[in-house]
Amino acid sequence: MLDQCKKCTGRYCATKVSIFSALEKEQLSEVTNLIVRRTYKKGQIICFEGDISDKLYVINKGKIKIFKYTKEGKEQILYILSEGDFIGDLSLLKEEELKFNAEALEDVNMCILTKRDFDNILKSNPEIALKILEVVHDRIVKLENLIQSLSTKDIEARIASLLISFIKDFGVNKKDRLELNIPLSREDMANYIGVTRETISRKLSNLQSEGIIELVGNKRIIIKDIEGLEYLAE
Repeated sequence: MLDQCKKCTGRYCATKVSIFSALEKEQLSEVTNLIVRRTYKKGQIICFEGDISDKLYVINKGKIKIFKYTKEGKEQILYILSEGDFIGDLSLLKEEELKFNAEALEDVNMCILTKRDFDNILKSNPEIALKILEVVHDRIVKLENLIQSLSTKDIEARIASLLISFIKDFGVNKKDRLELNIPLSREDMANYIGVTRETISRKLSNLQSEGIIELVGNKRIIIKDIEGLEYLAE
């Protein structure tokens, strides 16, 4: 349902998004006046593969996973997106079916902008299109890296690469250690790199025995030897 919470203002959303970073104050106000806010509960599907979308969804708070289903019916996670990220960017350039599913990993506040409103903004601010292309490029690179990892690396290297990729979004430096607060279950992590839940649980336990990581519950991992992890990822 639509949410008019004070903490999820349109202006707050717009200022977080890279594609709007070049806008002047008046232009930014124009964008924020057009934004509609919506909340999704943990586990709720935001959009399905095959949906026809004409909206830009901006994450104001929380994290979501973008995934597809394999022929065997298993999830293949493509991205984990968080505050300031967005989906639906290609639909704004050309209305077409979505190529992915999106699910809230935790309670999420979203800011939504329709294609019609976005088109009007784009006419007076064409540089936004270039910003979108930059984001699309970065996501293609991530997918290429994922495909390469799945096809050429052994399981230990895939897990190490996954943990390293999580540092940017989930890493917190605390004195002499790095902590990852990961909103993914072991099943999600396994789906991300194409292994079973049992396999990733066993391999993480092995990394802990080797002193490379420390497992704290199901969602917290302490990186104790980043150099060792990087070596395994090669």
